[in-house]
Amino acid sequence: MLPKPSSIEQGVFLAKVAEQAERYDDMIKFLDPIIKKPEELTVEERNLLSVAYKNISGNHRTAWRQLTAIEENKKYQKYADKTGDFKTKVEKDLKDICNQFINTIDEHLLGKASTPESKAYYLKLKGDYARYMSEALAGSELEDSSKKATDAYKEALKATEGLGDTNPVKLGLALNLSVFYYEIMKNPKEACN
Repeated sequence: MLPKPSSIEQGVFLAKVAEQAERYDDMIKFLDPIIKKPEELTVEERNLLSVAYKNISGNHRTAWRQLTAIEENKKYQKYADKTGDFKTKVEKDLKDICNQFINTIDEHLLGKASTPESKAYYLKLKGDYARYMSEALAGSELEDSSKKATDAYKEALKATEGLGDTNPVKLGLALNLSVFYYEIMKNPKEACN
């Protein structure tokens, strides 16, 4: 059983300990009361939450890419039904993780964003996690997640209008939006723009 933090400070400390132990699911559990506090997250709290979800989703994205490579390897065609089932499970888990974070942003974080930078940061993350889902989807699901990503990225761009050109959030948004256009939308010209 996980220890229950008795204060925000203790929750942040335990999240950092969980990060060092590479227990990213536990990081999210320690951060849950912090996410739900009425005040906006500090930059440190925001970064801890981002690290936790990035590592959890990153593991699933890597697993999905590996399973796709195995599935496409002729040597393993006789196992296609089993690897396909496993890949479907990983896809579902990835979608669940991404949707969980997008919902957390919508329900608990975006409404408390008090600066253009923090608003842009959360909107960028929404776009990123919709993009991560898009990597593993096809058909109408791909269209839906691509639209979510496009909408979030466009809203984030509007939020960054008053920020300097070298602002780290603005630069990160530009890079991630470029990746989205290139990899998901298959539009290299827009990616370069």
